[in-house]
Amino acid sequence: MGVVDAQRTETPEPKTSAADRTILVVGGGVAGLTGALDAAKAGFKVVLVEKAQRLGGFAAKLQRQFPKHPPYRDLEDTGIETKIREVEGHGNIRVYVSTEIEKISGQPGSFEVTVRQNGKFESAKVGAIVLATGWKPYDATEFENYGFGKFQNVITSVMFEELASGGKIVRPSDGRDVKNVAIVQCEGSADEKHYPYSGNVTSLVLLKQAVYLREHYPNSSVYLFYQDMNTPGQYEYFYKRVQKDEGVFFSQGEVKGVIEDEEKNIVLEVENTLLGGTIRIKADMLILSIGMVPAILDSDGLNLEYLQGKELPTTKYGFADSHFICFPYETRRTGIYSAGCVRQPMDLAASARDGTAAALKAIQCIESSSAGAAVHPRVGDLSYPSFFMQNCTSCGRCTQECPFGALEVDAKGHPVLDTNRCRRCGICMGACPVQIISFDDYSVDMLSSMIKAVEIPEDDEAKPRILAFACENDAYPALDMAGINRLNYPASVRVIPVRCLGSVNSILITDALSRGFDGVAMMGCKAGEDYQCHYIQGSELSAKRMENVQETLNRLALEPERINFMEVEISDSDKIPLMLSDFVDRIKKVGLNPFKGF
Repeated sequence: MGVVDAQRTETPEPKTSAADRTILVVGGGVAGLTGALDAAKAGFKVVLVEKAQRLGGFAAKLQRQFPKHPPYRDLEDTGIETKIREVEGHGNIRVYVSTEIEKISGQPGSFEVTVRQNGKFESAKVGAIVLATGWKPYDATEFENYGFGKFQNVITSVMFEELASGGKIVRPSDGRDVKNVAIVQCEGSADEKHYPYSGNVTSLVLLKQAVYLREHYPNSSVYLFYQDMNTPGQYEYFYKRVQKDEGVFFSQGEVKGVIEDEEKNIVLEVENTLLGGTIRIKADMLILSIGMVPAILDSDGLNLEYLQGKELPTTKYGFADSHFICFPYETRRTGIYSAGCVRQPMDLAASARDGTAAALKAIQCIESSSAGAAVHPRVGDLSYPSFFMQNCTSCGRCTQECPFGALEVDAKGHPVLDTNRCRRCGICMGACPVQIISFDDYSVDMLSSMIKAVEIPEDDEAKPRILAFACENDAYPALDMAGINRLNYPASVRVIPVRCLGSVNSILITDALSRGFDGVAMMGCKAGEDYQCHYIQGSELSAKRMENVQETLNRLALEPERINFMEVEISDSDKIPLMLSDFVDRIKKVGLNPFKGF
C-alpha cells in the first residue's frame, strides 16, 4: 500500500500570491490593544476598529484589577490608560473609534474590509483578523429569585464596580453608608441560572469587591456566599490574603430566600452552609457576582460575505468555536483569530496574553498565505483540492459540508475554492458523490489503489481481513503508540491513514468490500459537544454518511455489522487492541465476505 501511495503521489504546486501585511483588530479592550501593539512592534501595519467612542473596553470601567505580580496580595491599577496612549501614538496603528464592520470578504492574505464610521464608509485590505470584542454581563433579570429588579439594594457586580470607580460606595436606595454587605456568586454548578466557564473570574471578582468594601469601610462586615471558589494559579495567594481579613466571612451555601425589611435592608436565608445549617443574614446591600457573555458583535457579527453565513460559528454558549485542545485561537474561519473573552471568560492579565497569542497567529497566517501553505493543522501543506468540473452535478454538498467556508459557488452552481481558506482536510473529497475532487498527493483514486494493492485472500482463507481507515491526528498516532508499547492487535488488520475520517468517500467502502475485505473499521476523533476532531466535524460527518454506506451494504447483500465506526482519542493506545479484537470477533460470527477471492 505504501508503494502504491508513493507511485500515485504528485508534487503539489502551491498557489502563491503576495499577502497584505496588515492585521485588522476588532475590539479596543485589553486583548485588542495588546494584540495591536505586539503586531505593530513586529513590523506589521494594524487597523484597530472599536465601536465605542473611546478605547479601553470593559477594563476602562474597572477601578482596579486582581494582583498579577509577586507576592500576589494587593490589587493593582489596570494600566489601561497607559496602553491606550501607547496604541494611539504608534505609527503602525490606525485607530477607528465609533466604527463598525460593514462587511468582510476575501481570504487570508487578501481580506477586503469595509468599515462604517459616522455614516461614511472606508475600505482596507488586510492579511488576517484578530477578533477581540470582549464581553457583556449576563442578563441579571434572570436572577429575580435573588431580588434583583425588585429591591433597590440588590445590585450586580458590574453595577458595584461603577459605584467603586465613582469614589463613593453607598446604598442605591438612600445614599447611606454601608456596614454589612453580602456578596453572592451566581455561578455555582448547582445554580440553575449559572453561565458556564465564568467561575474563576466571578470568584476573583467576589474577592476583589470584598477588598474594595473593607478598604472603603474598615469597620464593615462582608459575607461571601458561593458554590465553588475557583482561584487558579498564583491567585490562590490573593484568596488566602482575603481569608485572613477578620471582616470577611466565607461560606459555601445556597441562597433559598431574599426579602426586604421595612428599612430596605436585604435579608438572606442561606442553606447548606459550612456552619452546618440554615443562617439568616441582614445586609445593607446585596451584590450578585454574575457571569460573562461573549460579545462576538451585537448586530450582524463580522458581516462575512461567505456562502455559509455572515457570522462566525460559535459554541452553544456563544463563544467563538475552535478546537479547544490544540487550536484555541483559531476560529472556524481561517485567518480569523479570537482573543480574550470572546474565546472564553478571563481576567485582564489573561486577556492581554490572549491578544499577544492571537496576533502571533495572525502573523503566522500572513506568512503562510503568501507561500500558498496551510496554517493549521496541516502546517506547511502546499496541496489544495482541484475539481474535475466536467462531471460536477452542482449538488452543493462540498460547499455545505466544508467546516471552514473555503468553498463558494459560481453562477452555474459549481464550487469555487478560496485556496487560503482551505485547511486541506479533504472533507469535500469525502462529500462528493461523483468523486470529482482530489489533491495532487491525496485522492479517492490513490486510496482505492491502496485498497486494491492488498492481496485477498493472502495465505489463509479462513482469516478475516479487516481494513481500517485511521485519521492522522488521533487514531493513527494512537495505533503508532500501541506499536511502540508492543501491544498486540490482530495481524489481519490493514491500516490506511487518512487526513480526516470525513475525507473517506463512501465509494472506498464499496471498493473494500467488493475487493474481499470482511470488515471496515472507521477510526476517527471524538465527535459531539466536546469534539476533538482537528477538522471540527469530520468524524461527525463520517458517521452521518453511514446511511449511504448502509445502502451500499444492502446493494451488495452484506451485513451492516461489517462496518464499525470507532471514536478514538489520541490517548486510547491501550484500548485499541481490544477494540480491534472485538471487531474481528464480531466478523467471525457474521462470517467471511462472500466476495473474498473474486
